[in-house]
Amino acid sequence: MSLFDWFADRRKTVPAVRNTQEVDEGDGLWSKCPECGLVTYRKDLLANASVCKGCGYHHRIFSEERIALIADPESFVSLDDDLSPTDPLAFKDRRSYADRIRDSQRSTGLKDAVITGLCRVNGHPLALGVMDFRFMGGSMGSVVGEKLTRLIETATERRLPVLIVCASGGARMQEGMLSLMQMAKISGALQRHRDAELLYLPLLTHPTTGGVTASFAMLGDLILAEPKALIGFAGRRVIEQTLREKLPEGFQTAEYLQDHGFVDLIVARPKLRETLAGLLQLHGCPQVQPA
Repeated sequence: MSLFDWFADRRKTVPAVRNTQEVDEGDGLWSKCPECGLVTYRKDLLANASVCKGCGYHHRIFSEERIALIADPESFVSLDDDLSPTDPLAFKDRRSYADRIRDSQRSTGLKDAVITGLCRVNGHPLALGVMDFRFMGGSMGSVVGEKLTRLIETATERRLPVLIVCASGGARMQEGMLSLMQMAKISGALQRHRDAELLYLPLLTHPTTGGVTASFAMLGDLILAEPKALIGFAGRRVIEQTLREKLPEGFQTAEYLQDHGFVDLIVARPKLRETLAGLLQLHGCPQVQPA
């Protein structure tokens, strides 16, 4: 056999043999845990806040599901839904930034990577911002920064506590310096909120990285995190190459950060609303009964 024939033979397609033990998750009926392999009826998984009952693995969920888990039923009122990103730098890499925005908006139904609004948690009023990793990796551009800043300023004016659910790959490179400015803008709004002696709680979910970690994710009065969430600024490989040394096991997980004083409390998702209500009550936040 010639070398050409050998490569041609390698390119032949081989019929795939289906493993009958594998779960077809495409039908939407079943879900297989990537951590322990437990196969769960999807309705049962959703009823447990998308947390595996076998090992406690937290499946990734998005803004709508998080709002439903945190806010009292029918209490969430969204803010600034009309804000949509532009392309101020006419940025283009393999594709134009404008095309990426349109595709993300079409696939997610969102205008940008955060939803903000006012709600109640067990009767306690709360200003809530929820980042969504589906929209360009939850990256922080001008709209994310503006919506979170407006949310915090509204909370300061109305003397409300703030919760921001963080899920982000960091600042949005397609907006350059404009995205980096959002770090300072949000942090300034949080300082005014703190000067008014009001409570701010960030919830760090998987993943929380980059400029989000370097700003509002780490400025909370109490910093909450989900189990095993990846939390950091630069990636593990970048840090190891820079320091030229091996990082410890579990580095940049929520548990590692809690052990080293960067995270105050790790909260399993099914207990989140109860925990939040307890913290709001502990800090003297009023409870409003529905009309």
